Amino acid sequence: MAKHVLITGFEPFGNDRVNPSEMVARALDGSTIAGRLIAVRVLPVETRTLRDRLEEAVRETRPDIAICLGQAGGRPAVALERVALNVLDFDQPDAVGVMRKGDPIARGGPDARLSNLPFENVLEAWRAAGVPGYVSNSAGTFLCNQALYEIIALTEHTAPPVIAGFAHLPYLPAQAIAADPERHPSMSFELMKKAIETLIETIVPWIEHRAPQDMREQPKGKNQMWIPRGMKEVER
Repeated sequence: MAKHVLITGFEPFGNDRVNPSEMVARALDGSTIAGRLIAVRVLPVETRTLRDRLEEAVRETRPDIAICLGQAGGRPAVALERVALNVLDFDQPDAVGVMRKGDPIARGGPDARLSNLPFENVLEAWRAAGVPGYVSNSAGTFLCNQALYEIIALTEHTAPPVIAGFAHLPYLPAQAIAADPERHPSMSFELMKKAIETLIETIVPWIEHRAPQDMREQPKGKNQMWIPRGMKEVER
């Protein structure tokens, strides 16, 4: 059976007529990278349907790698998100007018979920490829954070383990110009696409050279991480 990479992007939202996450995802749809077939889903910016859409995508594609993409105007480079918090706290309603303030993504779920991406490997590959990128410890509290939380929850108990993560993309040049280029960095579409291609090209051999049990190996005892902004210390 062919192995797949699931890539998701979001539709344009608010005043933006385009979303680089959708554009990059669609550009990769149906291609083969590092021997993996790329399957793409583009999601509406709707909090109530997000989990169901991701669950359907995982069920249909059965990926061994799942990467969600989102737009982050103001970010200076491609950002790999390390952690998703179990909170929805919107500055504006979603695309269908739903507003959330201090609500959990999953009642009774862990306060945070950690991505199992090989962060240092990817950063090293990006540096070699000339892609500006970094690891971020805050995916926000809007739908990008929710997407990361949900995709980890949907894949963390699969066998073999699924590598799941999230990458925030900066504005495209035209978006930065419209939003105020002095305050909004930008990146070309071609470089964003290269970043995600390199990400996949890095993860695939990393998977193949590691024992499956190592990918989600848990140390004995408590594995604690301090979550900023007053959130309590949580156990993974």
